[in-house]
Amino acid sequence: MLEAKIAKAAVLKQVLDAIKELVTDVNFDCDEDGMKLQAMDNSHVALVALLLRTNGFSQFRCDRNMSLGINVGSFQKVVKCAGNDDIVTLRAQDEADVLNVVFETLNTDRVAEYDMKMMDIDIEHLSIPDTAYDAEITMPASEFSRIVRDLKELGESVRIEATKEGVKFSAEGDIGKASVTLKHTDPKQKKGSKTDMSVSISLRQSVSLTFSIKYLSNFTKASPLANRVVLHMSNEVPLLVEYDFQSGYVRYYLAPKIEDD
Repeated sequence: MLEAKIAKAAVLKQVLDAIKELVTDVNFDCDEDGMKLQAMDNSHVALVALLLRTNGFSQFRCDRNMSLGINVGSFQKVVKCAGNDDIVTLRAQDEADVLNVVFETLNTDRVAEYDMKMMDIDIEHLSIPDTAYDAEITMPASEFSRIVRDLKELGESVRIEATKEGVKFSAEGDIGKASVTLKHTDPKQKKGSKTDMSVSISLRQSVSLTFSIKYLSNFTKASPLANRVVLHMSNEVPLLVEYDFQSGYVRYYLAPKIEDD
């Protein structure tokens, strides 16, 4: 059986927020290392990979490998019923068709229990090849969210260009065009700052790619989970947007737009 306890429901809410706009039905694959998920969006443009390691749970027991077939929207409706500080326990028996979800409110005797129907989901697992990317940009997750939010007002696409001068995000539409450029942060500036607002750019060669800003906007929903985000880019290769946190990660892969000559 599976029994997984999360100290604060807010974390589970943030995880579901990070994937809800991209995928509908998913398998949470559980084993002795934790819970993981891999799924493509319906248009097969983006892929999301999620890992929650056992150290992210206050208690974790998984007697054998199992997959929990979950409708993300239904799961989110259940989890919304929890207070942010509630303790969440997820339980599933071997071969069970329901996921037992329990919310315990601290300092009171309130216990809410839900049995959510699970699904039999046949999803092909894609092997994601290890790629040596030509450009890696590390920045505050809040800065990436702001850039995407601002440029979304102008157009449906954003071009990301990484060069030795810095990284440039640009968009244009009916009302005009705009760009935001970030430069590699001087290590001396980084030392004097209490919060890490630095930008780090590692470049093997220049990269310039265009992406749907709608997808990038959905990716930024993972920002509450991590302070920093890493963009991995190579020409003609899907973008990897990576949010690493103490007990796991959320990784998004997005195919670039094919530009008209």
